[in-house]
Formats: sequence, C-alpha cells, structure tokens
Amino acid sequence: MSTQSSREKARHFIENETPFHLGALPTEQAHPGTADLSMRIQSDVAAGVAQLLTVDEDIPPVASRVMQSEAFESLVGAFLQAMREERRVFFTGCGSTGRLSILLDAAWRECWQRLGPKLDKAGGTVPDLEDLTTSVMAGGDYALIRAVEGFEDFTRFGRHQLREAGVGAGDVVVEITEGGETSFVIGTAWEGVDAGARVFFVFNNPAGVLAEHVERSREVIEDGRITLLDLATGPMGIAGSTRLQATTAEFLVVATALETALRRFLEDHLPGAQLDAAGIPAPEPASRAQRFRALLDELRSPENLETLGEYVTFEADIYRDGGRVTYAADHYLLDIFTDTTERSPTFSLPPFRKFDDEVSAVSWAYVKHPLDSTPDTWKRVLHREPRCLEWDASVYRELDAPEAILQNPPKLDREELYRFRICREEDPTRYATEANALVLLTVGNEIEQMEQEGRASPYLGGFRAMAGSFAGTAALGIGAPPPAGVSERAFHIACELPPTPLALWEHMAAKLVLNTLSTATMALIGRVIGNWMACVEAGNKKLIDRATRLISELTGVDYRTACERLFEAIEVVTELRRSGKKVMSPVEWAVEKYGLAPYYAERRAQSRKGA
Repeated sequence: MSTQSSREKARHFIENETPFHLGALPTEQAHPGTADLSMRIQSDVAAGVAQLLTVDEDIPPVASRVMQSEAFESLVGAFLQAMREERRVFFTGCGSTGRLSILLDAAWRECWQRLGPKLDKAGGTVPDLEDLTTSVMAGGDYALIRAVEGFEDFTRFGRHQLREAGVGAGDVVVEITEGGETSFVIGTAWEGVDAGARVFFVFNNPAGVLAEHVERSREVIEDGRITLLDLATGPMGIAGSTRLQATTAEFLVVATALETALRRFLEDHLPGAQLDAAGIPAPEPASRAQRFRALLDELRSPENLETLGEYVTFEADIYRDGGRVTYAADHYLLDIFTDTTERSPTFSLPPFRKFDDEVSAVSWAYVKHPLDSTPDTWKRVLHREPRCLEWDASVYRELDAPEAILQNPPKLDREELYRFRICREEDPTRYATEANALVLLTVGNEIEQMEQEGRASPYLGGFRAMAGSFAGTAALGIGAPPPAGVSERAFHIACELPPTPLALWEHMAAKLVLNTLSTATMALIGRVIGNWMACVEAGNKKLIDRATRLISELTGVDYRTACERLFEAIEVVTELRRSGKKVMSPVEWAVEKYGLAPYYAERRAQSRKGA
C-alpha cells in the first residue's frame, strides 16, 4: 500500500468518523495520580502498585451516591419484579463490560445452584430462578476468551444479539457500557425499549459531557423510557483502560442491586431469621461503599504491597526472558479469563491460541483447569452451556456488515470455543520456553469448600501432576493463604471477604488484584509510557481514535498528523505480520519511527531499563 492510501484512510476517519472521536470523555483522559507510573514502578515496584490502587479511591463516593439514588432503587425494584413475575434479566456489554455481564450471569447461577439445597432445608416454597439472568456479550461467549474487535461499532449487531436472546415485554435489560458511548450496547438499549422491557443504562462518564459530545449517547440519555445510572469516577489509572475503575464501579453497583432484590424476594417466602441462618444476609447498599474502601485499605497494607510487588517482579522476569505463565484455577477461572483476555488488545500481547493453531504466536498467559475436560471446564466457568453465535454470511449481510466481515465471517460458534483447550490436556507450548511457570490461584475459602465437597485432594493432585512439566510453580492466595506444599513459591494477599450471595467480595478482590498485577507487570516491562498504554492495538474505531490521541500526546504532533502516522503504521505492521515476523503494535511502531516528545523521552528510557 502507498503512503497516499494511509493518508486517505486518515482523512476519512477524521472527516467521517467524528462520532468516534472521544477525547473529551474523562474515561479517555490521563489520570493525574498515575502520570509518572512507568518511571516510578522501575525504582519501586510496590510504590507503583500502590499508585495504581490509589486510583480506585475514586469509586466509593460515586458508588455511595448512586446507591442512595432513585435510579438505584428503581433497578432493585425492576429486579424484584422480574423475580416475582418470573421474567428475565438481561445483562449486555462489550469488551470488558461484556465479560462483566457474563460474570454477573455466572455468579447468579452459581448462587442459585448453592442456594437451592439451603432453601429446601429452611422450608417454604421458593421457585427456581436459576435461569432468571442471561448475558449478551458482543460476539457471544467466544469473546470471553478472545476479543472480537469491530463488533462494538454497530448498533444493529447489538439489536440482533438481544433479539436472538429472546427479550420480551416485562423483562429487564441492564446495558453496561464503560464510557456510555459503545454502539453495540446502545443497540441493545433500543432493542429492549422496542420489546417493551424495562431498560437501564449503566455508564462511567458524566451524562452532560456524553450528551454534549456523542450524539448516540445523547439520544439514550434524553429518552425518558431509559433509566440512567451515571457512575462517572473520572480518568482511569491507565488512560482509556476502562477494564479498571469503570467496570469495577459498575460491578459493585449492579451486583449490590441484584443481591438486594434477591433478599427482598426470598423474604416473600421465608422469615428473615431463616434466611440469615441459611447464609443469605440482608445487603445494606449504603455500607457497600465503605466495605469497598476497607478492602482497598487492606490491599494497600505494607505487607500486601510488598507481596504484590514481589509477584509483579516474578511474572515480569518470566516475560522478559521470553517465557510464559499458565494459571490454574477452579471457582475463579472466569475472573482470570476476564483479566488475561483483556491484556491482549490493551498491551498488544498475543491472544489465547487454539490447540490446533501452529501459526499464531503463543500467548504469554493462559488458563487451565487441572482436572476437567474442556467442555466440562467451560460449563464450570459459565455455570451453564456456552452461548455462542451461529451467524453465517447471510446474517451479516442482513445486518449490513462491512465488506471485510462479509468476505470473511468470523467463526464464533461453540465448536470454535472448544478449540481453546482449557483443561488438563497436555499443551507443550506452555512450557516449551526455558522460562515458564504454572501458577495456582485461590480466592477466599474455596479450598475449604472443595474439601467439604470431596474435591480438594484430586484437584490439588491434578495441579501437582501438571506442575511436573513446568520449570517453576507458584501459588497466589487472595483472602486465605494458598494451600501449603503445592508450589515452590507462595504469595498471600491477606484481606477479609465477607460472604454474600453472589460472592461479591471474592470476585471484587480477585478483580482488583489481577487488574493491578497485570497492569503493573506491563508497566514494569516497558509497555506503558507515563500512564498511557503505548502498545494498544487499533482494532476498532474507538481504539483508532485512542491510538491517534496517544501518538499525538507522545510525539507532540496534531491529531491529523498523528492519525496519518497511525494508518501508515497499521499498513506496515499488518504486512510484517503477514510475513510471520514478530513486530510491535502500530502505536509503538509510529512512536519508534517519529520519536517521542521531550517530556516522555526520559520516561521511556527509564521504563525500558532492564526490560
């Protein structure tokens, strides 16, 4: 391709894709509290970790305000009515919020699977509501493990997926979008309205700013049929990385609303004392923000910061040596999937590779269950059978998809999902390099629960059997210490995790810890400049805009010039990748070619020391 071609593409994006120019949104801006993250973490890893966790302090005041609002009470009431009338609740999202929608669905189903026997013992007649919730993620369940870039750009894709899921009158649709501008999620909002469902729009930018700058968002915000929950917390710890504070706040608020409605529903059938005895406490939404702050304080204790820093160094050293990390988990496989999948587009890492793919680069991180088969592991992750898309070219044609999709429709069905072998099956690629490790993750008292179920011994035995192939092993325990004697190294993040029906605090602690560890690790090995994700992939229109702004910020040129440089870089990098060469991301290529602005030059040099 010619240089002129890249300039034409840049001109088209600048002049015709203005709805995706999102630099005015706080979620796309740099947080002042982490401006020197890449340099600080080189001199003191624990201090860099503390700096990342400090940004989460922006969440409690917002969560407290929202959980005392009429909109929150309306959401609780809608959940409660759906339970009483046996309607359905749909959680929709894209990217990190799509994975959040799957987590909410899975947590509800696991809760109900545990709850059934307890309710039977307590007496009363309670209808089975395990199938109350449904998750609708852009790209289906396949996108849980491998990002399906481009889906989020089309409202009609969102409409079609929700329609296929069977939304109807009287149902509840909770649209969860990081910044409030995702076209796919907005499409599910309009489909829910048209179907006669009660629709809630959960987002993380000020409604006024969204309405001023993004027309598709303004149309939703100003529609009286849609209830708004504005959780704006400000910029993310890494500019634009909404997998961090945005989805954390959204999970806290939506999960609390669902647990509050569950308790009220069960009180229709059983006395409160019996529910307390069955381990179903009454949530106090007003206290949830305080509990979140307490969890943050626990994670930032000197002992935990030291441990988190040690683990970051442990994993960074493996990646520096060209090695690979494989996580093993049981109850919290889904939480690891969410974090590891999102590392790929954020830091330009190889995505998870299918078992029969011998061409693509091997992913740096992977996830396995030590015992179950792949189909059984997927069912364990989701607490149901996978829901995948069976769309062929005719469906995409009906949806007026771009020509590139029509020419090569993505395969997103269950058979494709099962090609990701996440089971006990041998995978020599995970330990083919000299540096590699198998890491056991445990959260809360799950090993104790497994012992009660008679599963702990075979599970840990399966881990030990897998460990024999790896150069090193480690165990990371969040809450309770990891099991003794199963690994060469043990890392314990001590924190209190009060029980709730959806295991809210276990999932929250896992999210905070994993997000912090992966982000800090990437910063330590030089994939962050300041607090900008210097290696981000430009896989959709939103990311093209973000990459352009990043090049502009780092190289000191205007938006148009940066956009031209980005499209030039995309062409070069795409061609290099076709030839099988290992290359950097388009953003990094542009930065390397055109040079950093003086402000960032020193920080870049500092962040690459020892990388």
